[in-house]
Amino acid sequence: MAVKQVSKEEATKDGRRWIFYNYLYLSDGSRKKYKSKKFATRNETVKAEQDFMSKVERKEINVTDMTFNDLYEEFYAYKSDKVKSTTLRTYRERITSLKMLEKVKVRDFNITHYLKWRAMISNMPIAVKTKNHYHKFLKEILNYGTKWHDFNFTSVYNRMEKFTDPNAIPKEMDYYTYDEFKKFIACEDDLKFICVFEILYYCGLRRGELRGLTWDNIDFEDKTLFVVKNVVNENGDGGYWKITTPKTRTSTRTIPMPDILVDHLKEYKKQVSKYYNFSQKWFVVGDVSPLHPDVLRKRKNKNAMSAGLKQIRIHDFRHSCASLLINNGANIMIVAKYLGHAKIDETLNTYSHLFKNKMDDIVNMMNHLK
Repeated sequence: MAVKQVSKEEATKDGRRWIFYNYLYLSDGSRKKYKSKKFATRNETVKAEQDFMSKVERKEINVTDMTFNDLYEEFYAYKSDKVKSTTLRTYRERITSLKMLEKVKVRDFNITHYLKWRAMISNMPIAVKTKNHYHKFLKEILNYGTKWHDFNFTSVYNRMEKFTDPNAIPKEMDYYTYDEFKKFIACEDDLKFICVFEILYYCGLRRGELRGLTWDNIDFEDKTLFVVKNVVNENGDGGYWKITTPKTRTSTRTIPMPDILVDHLKEYKKQVSKYYNFSQKWFVVGDVSPLHPDVLRKRKNKNAMSAGLKQIRIHDFRHSCASLLINNGANIMIVAKYLGHAKIDETLNTYSHLFKNKMDDIVNMMNHLK
């Protein structure tokens, strides 16, 4: 570092002329000249210089001119070969939530910036869950800046809290009871779609897992199916499809099939195996290509309307499966494993209202003890 006195022409209106300056090395190996503001005396400048260098060494100060938009672009490029394409698409969607911060220099980011951003997100007419997705995304960006550029966000990070709404009315989960599902499936006359909806209802597969199921994933002897891959569409349902790994490590699983599903799958395989070039690698709900999401959605809507049932999402068949398991005595560990949840907490948080009914059953049992 160097301390010097600038010319009288460069002095401030109140006569301050002393500065300190030097070249600092950035995390990417490049060098940047840093020049301080002006001080009144040499001693004051020396002390300011010492404080500055101390903060640089403790990584409390970063002198790069990087903006939040620069940091995001670098973060996205870094993640591009490390996460799934669906995750990258989510990143692209969530960057819009940080538009308020895009021109802020990352080194200047402070609690005031965060609180203004938080107030903006808080006032948006979106679900609390979505707000917390944005919150988590901001934290990911900050963590990347800390890891790769030595930014220090401690003063902000320790005061970042999730969004909550004490007045929010819990959203009721949609699902079909077993009786409702029987009405639904009774309206289906195509064996392929009977198999489709039975797989969803009895096995609790996610939509991408269903679409990724191939005939070599079906074991008719052991009456099990293997979830080992996932099919997603790039850029939403209108894009081209691709095979990926399941959502999480625990999503790879083996699921027992009820006899009714096994029988229907056997019969359906006899039909499709007559097609030219049939292979075990064909998709169960498709052929050489997986079933398109729009076809699945329209078929579901048609059956629900014909049966006089409420419309539920394809994903709600997964909730229906969980409800079926829980209401027939399956414990939390089994339900979590069956659905491929990474943590039991996820199962409890999602289906706690269903387990409450089982708790009531326990109390009734205790009341009738002799």
